[in-house]
Amino acid sequence: MPMSLRLDADTERLVSRLARTRRQTKSEVVREAIRAWSRQHAAVTEATTVYQAITHLVGCVDSGRRDRSEQTGRRFRALLVERTRARRLG
Repeated sequence: MPMSLRLDADTERLVSRLARTRRQTKSEVVREAIRAWSRQHAAVTEATTVYQAITHLVGCVDSGRRDRSEQTGRRFRALLVERTRARRLG
């Protein structure tokens, strides 16, 4: 089924580069991208919990500290106190 699609210049260059690299037509690249996005979207909407939807993100970032989640309430309060003190002195 024919369909017209308008792309910005950057996206068009990306599609063209992918098509050349993969030895595919631009239409094949766009169809494959839409299918991949659709599969990903379906997997997220079928997830029964928020945790399942973000499982692939858990543990993907290293903050450099192991105690980030410890005593967060105390740290947040100290931050607010310091900001209030800075405003009064500033």
